[in-house]
Amino acid sequence: MHSGSCLCGTVRYEIRGDLGAAFFCHCSLCRKASGSAFAANVVVEGEDFAIVAGDEAIGRHRSSATLVREFCTRCGSPLVSRRDGITQVRVRMGTLDTPHAHGPGAHIFVASKADWFEIHDTLPQHTDRPAP
Repeated sequence: MHSGSCLCGTVRYEIRGDLGAAFFCHCSLCRKASGSAFAANVVVEGEDFAIVAGDEAIGRHRSSATLVREFCTRCGSPLVSRRDGITQVRVRMGTLDTPHAHGPGAHIFVASKADWFEIHDTLPQHTDRPAP
């Protein structure tokens, strides 16, 4: 099991299953939501993700026609995103409190990455979202 929380600790969650694929997302929406060059996300089965405290502090924003982002309304920490019609959630890796052995294994949406950021690792790079 893994656990995580927002910056102020109001929202706490548990992942009651395995962590799935993790990736660095360079799309413009993730850059805006993270305030950085990319977002580090890990895929988790929706049924394995549970808010255990602070549900009343979760804000939601539909950032595109098919994507809702959830965040703490008190401290602003981005927590997860949910895509319509998909049972998985994407958890922001920076909010995990428990150790995890593996970091992201790929870069996605590199065609729209920030011009001022250079990728210097050897991880696979995908122009957009790779096929499942």
